[in-house]
Amino acid sequence: MIAKDLLEMLVCPACKRPLEYRQNPESLKCTQCYRVYAVKDDIPIMLVDEATVEP
Repeated sequence: MIAKDLLEMLVCPACKRPLEYRQNPESLKCTQCYRVYAVKDDIPIMLVDEATVEP
């Protein structure tokens, strides 16, 4: 799990909006552009090119 203080600092690299933490599968979802960033070994992969888009 990602540390709470780190979660508070992270924003979507594409649109700079807050991210929502999801546990299963572990990921971060943008509340504005709906990009989903994977989390691997407690490290968020914040690359726009590797993000998926979910409605």
